[in-house]
Amino acid sequence: MAFRALRAKHLRWLGIACGIAAVLATVPLVMGFWGALHPAFDALSHFRIHLAVLIAALAVPVIFMRGWRMIGLMAMALAVASVAATLNMLNPASQAQAQAAASGADGARYRLLQMNLRFDNATPKAVLSLIGRSNADIVTLNEVSAKWQEELGFIKGAYPYQVICQARARVGGVAILSRRPFMHPATASCHERGSLATASVVLGDRAINVAALHLGWPWPFGQHAQVERARPTLEKLGKTTILAGDFNATPWSETVRRVREAGAFSLPQAVGPTWLARPLPDALRRTVGLPIDHVMVKGDLEVHSLARQDDAGSDHLPVLIEFSLLPQNESGEAVLASN
Repeated sequence: MAFRALRAKHLRWLGIACGIAAVLATVPLVMGFWGALHPAFDALSHFRIHLAVLIAALAVPVIFMRGWRMIGLMAMALAVASVAATLNMLNPASQAQAQAAASGADGARYRLLQMNLRFDNATPKAVLSLIGRSNADIVTLNEVSAKWQEELGFIKGAYPYQVICQARARVGGVAILSRRPFMHPATASCHERGSLATASVVLGDRAINVAALHLGWPWPFGQHAQVERARPTLEKLGKTTILAGDFNATPWSETVRRVREAGAFSLPQAVGPTWLARPLPDALRRTVGLPIDHVMVKGDLEVHSLARQDDAGSDHLPVLIEFSLLPQNESGEAVLASN
């Protein structure tokens, strides 16, 4: 009897500890919704789903405790509401994409592969092999270090049109590689200290703008300031543009909202988790990692698919988008290659 009483006492204290932990975890969860007020709050928003799952798990035993049941139910309700609100933020873009896919005309399809190479990736052959298998017309790359600039020389024949940006940081800059010619090669350029590249790529008898972006880490680092410095370039991008990159920010964050607003972009669909610290397994990255690699679009584009690709030695998963150009309307910006 004494053992049972001691065990019951320990279980109750464990339940109380879970209740206190659940309540404490609601603080950063709620603060993450205030990202527009300060970059520190926005940094917390990236872990919103993880915090919500943690709170829900902690609340389960609390719900069955006398005197603590209401606290457990409130914590559970907050967790569920947070996840629902976050998913609802992503739904409008998905619905709009579904409508565009239903109304779009059939035509030539193109592919763009986005990948953070990882500046010190020890398996460059795996990366080059993946690029070849993807059959991508355009490739956007992040963390193109000096080492990677040498490796990319091996595929110069397949992707003769290139803009590779230098960066002071040892992780390197960004790059755009293309099988298709640049509309105006001289205007393919680098911006924001090598973290943003732009080019106009000819697809058939039209041209689209392509941009590669690599944002730094969230607060206390300078991610928000970097977005503001890149804003003038993003605002000047043409009507039909694909922007791809490692944003180091989740799709529901204030950082991503500001990038979307600056360029009038939409997120076609949620691609899922793409990053997890090494050397954790790829399967874990695909389930509990952070979704921080994005492809944004605007203008006369119909997105057919957007999916993560195989691991190639980076701490980020590549993302492949397949798209086509919608019929040009009278107010469109599509450009004839003959011009």
